[in-house]
Order: sequence, then structure tokens, then C-alpha cells
Amino acid sequence: MDKDLIARGVKRCSPRQFGMWLAPWVALFVFGLYSAGLCLAKGLNQTNMDNRFVFGLWIFLDLAIIALGAGAFFTAFLLYVLKVEELRAVINSAVVIGFVCYSGAVAVLLVDVGQPLRSWFTFWYPNVHSMLTEVTFCISCYLLVLAIEYLPIVLRNRRLRDVPGFLVFEHELHKLVYVLAGVGTFLSFFHQGSLGGLYGVLRGRPFAFREGLALWPSTFFLFILSAAAVGPSFILLTTWLAEKISGKRLVRRRVFDVLARISGLLLAVYVAAKALDTLVWINRTSPEAGFPAAQYYSWRPFGTWILFAEIVLFGLVPAVMLLVPRVRARTGWLVAAAAMACFGVVLNRFVMTIQTLAVPTLSFDPFLSYYPSWQEVGTFLAVIAFGVLVYSISFRYLRLFPEEREVRQISFFTTETRRHGENPKNFSVSPCLRGE
Repeated sequence: MDKDLIARGVKRCSPRQFGMWLAPWVALFVFGLYSAGLCLAKGLNQTNMDNRFVFGLWIFLDLAIIALGAGAFFTAFLLYVLKVEELRAVINSAVVIGFVCYSGAVAVLLVDVGQPLRSWFTFWYPNVHSMLTEVTFCISCYLLVLAIEYLPIVLRNRRLRDVPGFLVFEHELHKLVYVLAGVGTFLSFFHQGSLGGLYGVLRGRPFAFREGLALWPSTFFLFILSAAAVGPSFILLTTWLAEKISGKRLVRRRVFDVLARISGLLLAVYVAAKALDTLVWINRTSPEAGFPAAQYYSWRPFGTWILFAEIVLFGLVPAVMLLVPRVRARTGWLVAAAAMACFGVVLNRFVMTIQTLAVPTLSFDPFLSYYPSWQEVGTFLAVIAFGVLVYSISFRYLRLFPEEREVRQISFFTTETRRHGENPKNFSVSPCLRGE
């Protein structure tokens, strides 16, 4: 039965090997569920957060995975709106990654709220003056969009396609992809920005406060730019990891190159905007609030090194690497640059969440230290394990990479022709072998 569920023309490991791969992740997921259950049953006193340090590991996790999950909406926007056809090879994988990231973020928020049975209050009694209300609406709606986009991928399973009703339903859903891409882009644009705008309006936290551009603080636009910049890098990184773990080529090398160029270009724009924003904050915004900017970096472990690492080491450096053709031509350097870009946005979300709350804002305020409890860490690990499990099962039984079969056949013909001294460029794969 397992073999019948796997797509034709592709190879997967044996059920025993697959079970051994899933076992540790299932154990980690169960441990995370136990940790989350303690927080829901006994309250948030199971965490190390309090009234002074209200944002901790979970909010940092939410901001980070939502930024990395931006590859879903941005890849769909590039493919269906801007017609970058090379990205069709990774669009299914991007949808699954986006679904995993956003569902994990919503699940953690339910634990963070502490009373998930009252989560509907946010929708029925919205605080229309809060950016978090808009974020909640947009994230919930976009998760629904991702679920609708994920459903046709599931219905394309080898066995499910034998059911006529499922086949017709999948065909009808496929007609909506352009609408869903536009709606997803609209929703993601605003909730990514509002997450940044939330910090930018904190007048009581001069480290994060920014002057407004039109209706929004500059952090609104910086969060959108950073998420759009690292989204393609995260898709590139996960695709490379899937190839390494499975031992198979899944996409053409051209796809990596396109993802890298798009990510590098947007990352360069983001670094320039971030540097300009930082200079304005250092020379005008912070001094006008009565705080010299150097004050925020005089508390260990938050020194000026963290600002350098965020903007230069994990911003400017990977942007240059992704834009230089010679660097992109070498897979090792390409993957390293993509990983650095992803780490850069994660570091930015850490700074905005943890450093913002840790540094004192008044002369008599103490420096607040925060270390997550094991219950917080366990819940964090549950999200990671959930993502690996969903992606692994999807990779095995669904066609996440439509070009996998064709790439495998091309690799086979290339190997055979080289073995016999022929030029591989003189050969092409016939439409029947591509499944057309």
C-alpha cells in the first residue's frame, strides 16, 4: 500500500527507513505536546515570562518562522503574477513550508494566550486600535489560504487521483491559484508589516521606536522587505536539504540560481534601507527621546557586535555573495549565503523581541535577563518537529517537486552518454519520458 501511494517514476526509501527517520521527530513532538499541555493546564507560570518581560521565546519563534515562511506568498507572487516560470519547480514545496510555518505560529500563539478556548474573542471582540488585531486576522486568513493551496497538492496523490470526484475538485481548485496568490500576497504584505509596526510605535521603548513614514513607522517596511528577501533563500535552503537527505536531485540548477538572484537583490535593498534607518535612529530619533544610542549596547551580551552582525555579517555579506555569479556557481558557497541570509532575519527578530525588552528605559530600571524554561523550549521544539513530520510525509507521498522525475532521467542520460564518450548536450528527454 505504501508503494502505491508514491508517485510514479520517483524512488523513495523503504518504509522501515522512513519509519526510523520519523521516530525521533515523533518523540520530540510528543515531548513538545506535553510541555504545551503543562502550560495550558497549569498556566503561564510554567514559563519564565512575567509582566515586565511579556515577549519571550515563543514570540521570537513566531516572528522568525513567519518571516521564513514568507517564501510561500512571495514565490506564488513571482510565479503567478510576475510569471517567473522557473519557480514552478518549487512552488508546491513553498506552499507546504508556508503551511507548516503559519500553522506552527498559530499553535504557539494559542499556548501563549493561555486560554485557547477563548481565542475566538479576538475575532468577536476585536480591539480596532491594536495592530495585533490586524495581525491576527491576516495570519488566520492567510493560513486558510495556505490550507486551500495545500489541498490540491494532496489531491494529486497517485491513489486519490483515481477518485473522479477528487480529480474534478482538484481541477476546480487549480483555477483559483491566481486569485489565491493575489489574496495571499495582500494578506502577507500587511501582517508582515504590522508585526514590524508593532515595535515601531512603542514610545516607551526608545530602542525600537521609529518615526513614521506616511501612516506607518519605518519598521513596517523593513519587516516586509526582510521577509521577502529571505523567503527565496529559505526555499533554496530547504530544497538543498531535501536533496541531501534524500540523496536525489529534485530541481534543475537554474532554479537555485534564480532564487539566489532574487533573494540577493532584495536583500541588498533591505540592507541599504536598514542601514539608513539605523543612522537616522542613532543621530535623531534616540537622542530626541533623551537616550544616546550607545547606551543600548553597553549591556552584556548586547554589544555593538550584534548590530554589526545583523547588518554587515548576515546582511551585506550574503547579499553580495548571492549577487556574484561566480559565488552562485559553487553550490557550497550558494547554500552558505542562503543560510547566512536566513540567520540574519532570525537575528533581527531576536533583537526586536528580546533586546528591546531587556535593555532598561529609565535610569532606575534594571537590566532584565530572560532564559526560557524547559516548557517553553519543549513547545518550541514541537513546532520544529511538526514541520519536519509534515514536510517529510508530503515529500514521500506528494509531488512537491514536479521536475524530480525529469531531472532524474536527464541525470541518467547524462551519465550514460558520458560513459560512452558522447556529448550530453546532443540528447534530450522525450515528452513521453517526461510524462506529458
